[in-house]
Amino acid sequence: MNMCAALMLFQHAYDPQAPVHGAPWLWFSIIKILVVFTVLMVTIAYLTLAERKISAWIQDRHGPNRVGPRGLAQPLADGLKNIMKEETYPSAAYSPLFILAPVMSFIPALITFAVIPFAAPLPTRWGLVDMSIADLPVGFLYILAIASLGVYGIVLAGWSSNNKYALLGGLRSSAQMVSYEVSMGLAVVSVLLLSGNVSLSSIVSSQVKTGWYFFPLLIGFFLFLVAAFAETNRLPFDLPEAESELIAGYHTEYSSMKFSMFFIAEYSNMTTASALLTTLFFGGWAVPFWTTVNTAPWHWWKTVITLVCFMLKTGFFLFLYMWIRWTLPRFRYDQLMSVGWKVMLPIALAYLVVMAGAVLALDAAGIAPTARLGGFLPTYWTLLGVLNIVLAVLVFVVLDRGRLVSPASARVGPVELAELRAMSTRRPAPVQGD
Repeated sequence: MNMCAALMLFQHAYDPQAPVHGAPWLWFSIIKILVVFTVLMVTIAYLTLAERKISAWIQDRHGPNRVGPRGLAQPLADGLKNIMKEETYPSAAYSPLFILAPVMSFIPALITFAVIPFAAPLPTRWGLVDMSIADLPVGFLYILAIASLGVYGIVLAGWSSNNKYALLGGLRSSAQMVSYEVSMGLAVVSVLLLSGNVSLSSIVSSQVKTGWYFFPLLIGFFLFLVAAFAETNRLPFDLPEAESELIAGYHTEYSSMKFSMFFIAEYSNMTTASALLTTLFFGGWAVPFWTTVNTAPWHWWKTVITLVCFMLKTGFFLFLYMWIRWTLPRFRYDQLMSVGWKVMLPIALAYLVVMAGAVLALDAAGIAPTARLGGFLPTYWTLLGVLNIVLAVLVFVVLDRGRLVSPASARVGPVELAELRAMSTRRPAPVQGD
């Protein structure tokens, strides 16, 4: 009885609004790992069905509809098929790395989601439980570091297969990821300038107080969005898997579950990138215009509402991924590299300098991030937003004119283009005897 009474007193000593610690923290961490990764794997499975349904809707056809009601059991059938299929090992492949490559692509894609906060803290009798698996103080740097490891799996898959098409796909992917990682990192520095922290939870909290970063960092959002498409090898940046040129790219020689692991990694990277876009630029789990839900004291219903809000925002970007895939053609490879090094990188560097100067000028003028214009609009955010609109006009209207995004076509001047058109319209002289 004395031990039971002491245990009850020990449990009631916790503050529900204080962070959980000790043994309860360990148990909650284990539960979050099991739940989050189970939900993530199920979501990835059904994203394959969603993509096939969305593509069918865009192309005015049905899509999968035979297995289960409205085709809902199709991912289960596909998974069972891949498990039951025979594993193939090409005779010329280097087996150790050939087997290791899918694992090296699969694991980093999954564990990058661990630092993303997906809901408001959950109060329990043992204290507040953060709704992220690991609330690291360097969360975004962790994502950049771990996500960059996935390219090793792709490169090893291309090299170890001893197939020229797979090798070309692996080399393309490595060059593409290196090219666009730089722009992605520079685009997020502007977010760090406004939030003053690299912790994703702190970035969400900052947006709760001051507003979403989408408007005051419009150019940064666009740069990050384009780089996210390139980093996940999705159209119009799917050159490593270009079916018309490389059969299937780096996974040409793979079959069964090893083949599926590359697609699990791709859809997992899509999910992480969509969640990161939501967290960095659209307030994360914060519900727009509902301060009561977004701030303490915390309750379980706030956790549920913010979780639904986070899922809706992330789902929108996942839909955008699929929409773009079935709408745009892919770049040529020289265009892809030109966009990365001649367009994205200079714009990202110039944008970082401009935003750092703007933030410094606002701080020198004594304008606080929480100041309001007319009692409603945030002054700080409004001024930065107007600056970004001006920059967007300069970038997309004045500077482009069809020359930056399509550098290959810009090499021909108006005179040369007229001569080429004249040559193409000339009819050849008839040959004697015809």
